[in-house]
Amino acid sequence: MPNVMKAKLDRAKRRAFRVRARISGTAEIPRLTVKRSLKHIYSQVIDDTSGKTLAAASDKDVTKSKPVETAKAVGLKLAERAKAAGVSDVVFDRGSFRYHGRVAALADGAREGGLQF
Repeated sequence: MPNVMKAKLDRAKRRAFRVRARISGTAEIPRLTVKRSLKHIYSQVIDDTSGKTLAAASDKDVTKSKPVETAKAVGLKLAERAKAAGVSDVVFDRGSFRYHGRVAALADGAREGGLQF
């Protein structure tokens, strides 16, 4: 792997660790995580104490449209599934991604669906 790519991945790992150092999900307030790739977006609601996923959604679960609209629909779908699992409050974990674009749209969709964070 070229040095430029390795440095970029190292910076992303440091950002993710910096965010995760301040955030932890419990049974009462689980963690909402976001994973974004160039084509897809995934999200989960995780209880870190037991290590279990309480609810999950991805762009494969919704109809495709523009990327930001798809991310918002994923947030709505995740909120619906989290509500069915009995979760209403979460802690948002953006990982190494900036709170911008698709990540922010997913968060807005989850808030519209009824999740509090």
